[in-house]
Amino acid sequence: MDLRIFTEPQQGATYDTLLTVAKATEDLGFDAFFRSDHYLHMGDVDGLPGPTDAWITLAGLARETRRIRLGTLMTAGTFRLPGVLAIQVAQVDQMSGGRVELGLGAGWFEQEHTAYGIPFPKEKFGRLEEQLDIVTGLWATEPGETFDFHGTYYDLTDSPALPKPAQAKIPVLIGGHGATRTPKLAARFADEFNIPFASVEDSARQFGRVRAAAEEAGRAEGDLVYSAALVACVGKDDQELARRAAAIGREVDELKANGLAGSPAEVVDKIGRYAETGASRLYLQILDLDDLDHLELISAEVQSQLS
Repeated sequence: MDLRIFTEPQQGATYDTLLTVAKATEDLGFDAFFRSDHYLHMGDVDGLPGPTDAWITLAGLARETRRIRLGTLMTAGTFRLPGVLAIQVAQVDQMSGGRVELGLGAGWFEQEHTAYGIPFPKEKFGRLEEQLDIVTGLWATEPGETFDFHGTYYDLTDSPALPKPAQAKIPVLIGGHGATRTPKLAARFADEFNIPFASVEDSARQFGRVRAAAEEAGRAEGDLVYSAALVACVGKDDQELARRAAAIGREVDELKANGLAGSPAEVVDKIGRYAETGASRLYLQILDLDDLDHLELISAEVQSQLS
């Protein structure tokens, strides 16, 4: 089971804070550092000092880390034109020496679009499908050839399809809870399918849908990685657990029910239940980015038991 650190910087984090967490992620042996792609905070926080851009952040981290994978859960398709996104991600992949992964979603948080003057189209899923077609098509175009795409929402003619990523193929992540269109999209484009903040039972059900869609699409058994994203809150004892839960404005019982929370032994046990669904990778949503002791505890007492 790979453990990856997943952050939500829109809740309030500077680039320097994210760099500190990313370096800790690397030093403590975690597999990857991922971040959300949002421009507006959610819930009862002020979000200060304000948002950071996902791909600008990852470009900086690409030059200041050496081992960990870097990516997004998920880049919002409404924020970027697909041709521009393909250039951005390929460049960051080059800057990292081939350590980038692209999670791409349709975009959903209308309020952040209103706040920053970003169009929020009614038909987002169809756009997402074309975006995936374009981004992966641009990267796959052989040097010296051109790429054309004529769809409902996007039109590209004689694109040189440059630059190329450092990796032969940048892994693409698709995720969500949709029962029909999402599995089909994952079967067509994804290297990894991620389900966010779902129970063991719901995760197993959705993984089953994706496996069936992948089989129908002719994908080989084991061709996709299956992963889950869950809030993490771990404490050596009840007092430490309660302190960490309070710091992120959550209740211990709720965190245990809906995330990876409790003692290291409790968390390892629950990870085992997700492993039984076929998940081989977990994204640990870390909400208190100043608590590096939390990462150290997870590394020493949870991750060490999974290897």
